[in-house]
Amino acid sequence: MYYAYKYRLKPSDAQREELDRHRDICRQLYNHARYRFNEIPESAGTLNQRVRSIRDELPALKEWWDDLSDVYSTVLQTTVMRIEQNIKSLGELKKNGYNVGRLKWKPPREFRSFTYSQSGFKLDKKGGQTVLSLSKLADIPIRLHRAIPDDAKLKQVTVKKEPTGEWFATFGVQMDREPPEPPENPERVVGIDVGILKYAHDTDGTAVGPLDLSDERERLEREQRTLSRKEQGSNNYEKQRRRVAECHADLRRKRRDFLHKLSAYYAREYDLVAVEDLNVKGIMESPSNSRNTASAAWRTFLSLLEYKCERGGTHFVAVDPRGTTKECASCGVSTEKPLWVREHSCPACGFEADRDANAAWNILSRGLEDVGVGYSESTPVETALPGDTPVSAKRVVEAGSPTLKERTASAVSE
Repeated sequence: MYYAYKYRLKPSDAQREELDRHRDICRQLYNHARYRFNEIPESAGTLNQRVRSIRDELPALKEWWDDLSDVYSTVLQTTVMRIEQNIKSLGELKKNGYNVGRLKWKPPREFRSFTYSQSGFKLDKKGGQTVLSLSKLADIPIRLHRAIPDDAKLKQVTVKKEPTGEWFATFGVQMDREPPEPPENPERVVGIDVGILKYAHDTDGTAVGPLDLSDERERLEREQRTLSRKEQGSNNYEKQRRRVAECHADLRRKRRDFLHKLSAYYAREYDLVAVEDLNVKGIMESPSNSRNTASAAWRTFLSLLEYKCERGGTHFVAVDPRGTTKECASCGVSTEKPLWVREHSCPACGFEADRDANAAWNILSRGLEDVGVGYSESTPVETALPGDTPVSAKRVVEAGSPTLKERTASAVSE
């Protein structure tokens, strides 16, 4: 199994300059490799063969390009091989209907990272603190806020500079352990319906409110207006640009923290998790409510939930979303409902429930069918869909806050 562990680096001013110098050398090498790749005809071999032929030119390049000798060899090799990865990524985008062109020349702001692969790096203790030793570069202090497992093998490390000016190290880790197999007969099962008014509504009656980032957005807009009044290229412009980048980073971190904690809860507490296989790209292209849809980051949530379920031995089932809101969870009769109608009332059997709760039951029913698990159609009516327990997103985000499972009276009052 492969995992990624990300940590903040704390370089000195001199180390920052050296990190930037190595990054810029890699950027120039990447642009050179891109130019050379465009000169090689497709008939010369496969994509991998053409990129490898450029990588094999590195020893000859070092004879006249002195700066290359200052950078560790595997860093140069991974920089060249990035051409292959980027072209494959463009191919995937093209398959998904996007218009893509050729690889572009990378300016300094768009080339932010370089990678040590297999060798040239290690975690060490020096001067009473933990440092990341990078060959031909420096021993950089690192903040290990969580331990890497003892049985983990460090395969690579990517050093990246964020737009805020902060440096991070992301370790690619391999562990010789297989994920547990999902149970054949899951007992703890849940269906989850995601939305805007309620971020997640599940079949256990828990409704998680949306994450309120209005204050952060207002601050971002205010800083962006200030940036627009600065002279581009000036020192004041650069300082303000960094403030705007910090606002973006603050938004991104709070959102991902919320999604990580929510997905970890469902993957940990249940044997089977059923969700909708949403076409987020299509929803985003809709002219209505696209900003709230983007802010909800449903695809990110589903991706995090999927890999955490796989890691923890939990069934993850993505079902067809068509009709989950219209169908009655009790009898299956479809009823047209505009978006502003938030209650489900079946004209055939009389079953009444919250619109999102009804959808969650339909999602769970389809998920159980997909994995071949028996399910009683009368369950929603017999249980009368347990009273919804609203949980503020704030309780999920705050460190040390109660988990969703602890449905206390304070949760209702929020």
